[in-house]
Amino acid sequence: MRTHLEFVSTAFPPEPGEDEQVNPGLYGKRLAEFLSEELPRHGFAVSRVGPEDWGWRIDLENPAFPVWVGCGNYQKCENCFLCFIEPSRPFVRRLLRKIPTTDTVERLAAALQMILEQSGKAQQMRWWSGTRDN
Repeated sequence: MRTHLEFVSTAFPPEPGEDEQVNPGLYGKRLAEFLSEELPRHGFAVSRVGPEDWGWRIDLENPAFPVWVGCGNYQKCENCFLCFIEPSRPFVRRLLRKIPTTDTVERLAAALQMILEQSGKAQQMRWWSGTRDN
């Protein structure tokens, strides 16, 4: 299941003062805002965009189970970014039920891919699953 997308871009530099909202050296607010504007055009309603210590989180409306996209710079290389989808597992448990997530996560992954490809703002895109050891 595709859940982690890394890519290179110069289109999302840190905003002044952003490191006061997330840990120093981390950023991704411009990327999160860009994606949150585009995701509704692909069928995903955004309920919130907010800072986390590791970067930025985009919460999406989904009645069956919580879904969100994390995004921020990826210190693997210069101008690298990482977007990751949660849940990153094929099922979640809710009230003793096992709810499949694959269809929703794959639609979201396809939307992220399309948004970034069509924008021309991302290069060297590479997907991997959340179970990968890095």
